[in-house]
Amino acid sequence: MNTATQSELAQEEPPTACGEGILPHRPAWIEIDLARLRHNYQVINQDKPKPLKILSVVKDEAYGHGALHVARAALAAGASFLGLVTLEEAMRLRDHGLRTRMLLFGERQEEELPWCVEHDLTVCVNDRRMVEKLGRIAARAGKRAPVHLKINTGMNRYGVRWSEALSLAQAVGANKALELEGVMSHFSMSDEMDKTFALQQLARFNEVLSAMAARGIAVKYRHLCNSGGFLDLPQAHFDMVRIGMLQHGVYPSKVCRRIAGIEPTMTVKARVAGIQHLDKDDVVGYGMKYRAPSARRIAIIPVGYGDGYPRLRNQGCVLIGGRRAPVVGGVAMDAFMVDTTDLPEVRLQEEVVLMGRQGADEISAHEVAQWKNSVSYDVLAGWRARLPRIHVNGNQDP
Repeated sequence: MNTATQSELAQEEPPTACGEGILPHRPAWIEIDLARLRHNYQVINQDKPKPLKILSVVKDEAYGHGALHVARAALAAGASFLGLVTLEEAMRLRDHGLRTRMLLFGERQEEELPWCVEHDLTVCVNDRRMVEKLGRIAARAGKRAPVHLKINTGMNRYGVRWSEALSLAQAVGANKALELEGVMSHFSMSDEMDKTFALQQLARFNEVLSAMAARGIAVKYRHLCNSGGFLDLPQAHFDMVRIGMLQHGVYPSKVCRRIAGIEPTMTVKARVAGIQHLDKDDVVGYGMKYRAPSARRIAIIPVGYGDGYPRLRNQGCVLIGGRRAPVVGGVAMDAFMVDTTDLPEVRLQEEVVLMGRQGADEISAHEVAQWKNSVSYDVLAGWRARLPRIHVNGNQDP
C-alpha cells in the first residue's frame, strides 16, 4: 500500500473548502489505491474468456470506494456496462460526463421512467405493467428503449417467476417502442461450496432461454453471474458477468476460487489521537466493560461506529507499526481505545490501520465482518461519508 503521508495524499483529493478557507483532513481517512484497482481489472481480463463481457457494479458509491473513480477504471479496462440501483446514482455519473451504457437494477417508480428514457438508462422489467408504461413513454419520446428482462429463478426478490417469463418476453417483443436486449437473473448463493441451489437456478434460467429460442426470441446479453458465479460457475457465464466485490480485491467468500494477483484496494487508516496510562482496576469506556488487570497503556483512535466501525466490546484489533493492538472497552460513536502496553514505541499521531495491510500483517474485510457478525459487503459499503476518501496512484501504472 502507498506509504505517503496524509499531507501528501491530500494533494490527490483537496480538503473541503469552507467560508474562511480550506479545512484540514481528519486524522482518520480511507485510502483507495487506483493502481491496484487497474491491476485487478488486468487480472480479471486475463482470467476470463476473451468474448465474455463485463458489467461493473458501481452501486452504493461503488461499495464505499467512490463510484466515479471505479467506473472510470472499469470502463478503461473494457467494461461494457455499469450497474446501479438508484436513478440518483446514475444521474451523478451522467453529470460527470459518463455516456456509457448503464443498467438500473431493481424496480423503477413510474415517475422515474421519463428520466431513464431521456438519459439512455436501461431498466430491468419485471411485469407487464412496467412494459406497457415504459413502452408508452419511449414511444412519446420517439425512441426504442432497450430493456433487460429480470427472471426470478428462486431468490424471490425482483423478477418475473421463471415459469411465467416466456409470456413477458413475448410482450416485450410485441412492443415496438422496446427492445428486448437482455435477459438476467441473480444467484442466491454462488460463492459457497454447496452449489446445489445455484445449479437449480441455472437450470431454470436455461429453461427460459430454451423456450425463448424455440419461439425465435433472441437477445444480445444473457447474464446470471455475480462475482461468485464468475469465479466458480463458468457454465453460467453466458454473454456477460456482473463484477462487484471482486474488482475491489475482496472475494465474496472465504471458499470461492482465487485468482493470483487480486489485491484489496481499500485501506482504512487513522492517527493515534491520545494516550492514557491506566492503573490496575481502572476502567475504560462506556459501560465500564473493561477493567485493567494491571498497569496498562492505551491509545485512543478517533474513529467510531458513527464512521462505520463495528460497535465492538473487548473484541477486534488494529495494526500499529505492523503489529496488532487489541480493542479494549466499547467502541463509541467517535472513538475507541486499544491496548498498546506491549507496543511502548507507539506515539501520538502515529499511523494506525483499522482495515488493510500494514507491514507483514493484514486485517481483511472478512475479519472485520466476523467481528461485526455480518458480511464483507456490509463492511465495505458501511464506512460513512464523514471518513474522507483519498484516492492514490491515480496517474501511475500498476
